[in-house]
Amino acid sequence: MRVFVAGAGGAIGRRLVPQLIAHGHDVVATTTSEAKTEALRALGAEAVVMDGLDAASVGEAVARSEPEAVVHEMTGLAASLELRRFDEGFALTNELRTKGTDHLLAAADAIGVPRFVAQSFAGWPNARCGALVKSETDELDASPPRAQRESLAAIRYLERTVVDDGGVVLRYGSLYGPGTSLADEYPALIRRRKLPVVGGGGGVWSFVHVDDAASATVAAVEYGAPGIYNIVDDEPAPVREWLPYLAAWLGAKPPRRVPAWLARFADGEVGISLMTQVRGSSNAKARRQLGWEPRFPSWREGFRDNAAAPGVTEAAPVSSLE
Repeated sequence: MRVFVAGAGGAIGRRLVPQLIAHGHDVVATTTSEAKTEALRALGAEAVVMDGLDAASVGEAVARSEPEAVVHEMTGLAASLELRRFDEGFALTNELRTKGTDHLLAAADAIGVPRFVAQSFAGWPNARCGALVKSETDELDASPPRAQRESLAAIRYLERTVVDDGGVVLRYGSLYGPGTSLADEYPALIRRRKLPVVGGGGGVWSFVHVDDAASATVAAVEYGAPGIYNIVDDEPAPVREWLPYLAAWLGAKPPRRVPAWLARFADGEVGISLMTQVRGSSNAKARRQLGWEPRFPSWREGFRDNAAAPGVTEAAPVSSLE
């Protein structure tokens, strides 16, 4: 197929483009900057400059490309993010998940593109009650922390809009591996013991290696039925388990432990939620319906395998806990 990847310069896009090409697809890859086009061409794609928030720019780029599939990977995370101002740091991403989604869908529908795949997120949006591991049929959080309400509303909008249009939504877990935006920051915090286990460390996280996220996206492009899929590994894990493991892997001292009441002063309700309340996600549907198998079934294997220090994106911005 001819595949149009919007936001191809991001962590997933840079790993997705080569995998699509390896599967025999022609790829049109978009970026917001002319300076980044050469890197996309080096991956083997046709590079296009596009503003995802400009309907005319999106419509022209999609129409000229004449794709058979559109993949929405557009995000715009702030360079630094304070948990107390979570929605502010995700403001551009939230626009891309609402207006950007509308523009891409309209452009795809206008020329009859049969397949549309969009990025969402598995993790903190899950309801923080009931089962510790959620499926795609479970409700999202009805009462998220105040600082995450706009971001969750944008995720809800994207998922509803894409599914109603007959598209596929992929809820990626917390990303780690090459190219993830916080790959250098988390190890530094852990080595300095500035990323503690808060309270009982009961927040459950679901990880996915960035290459596994890309391979699931290829599967969705090729034969994914409309609907929502959790793209995570097989081992959801509480913070009290994965954080000490990562510290040991990095050769750092064990993380400090601080009570929740103290951590609240640093990172507010969002920080407490991420460390003590969030729920993990099951990949059973993606395995069953997409025929997808992660190369790294567990973050344990993935962390060990990576030559560079693993980092995570979106689920947990760098904390200010000290």
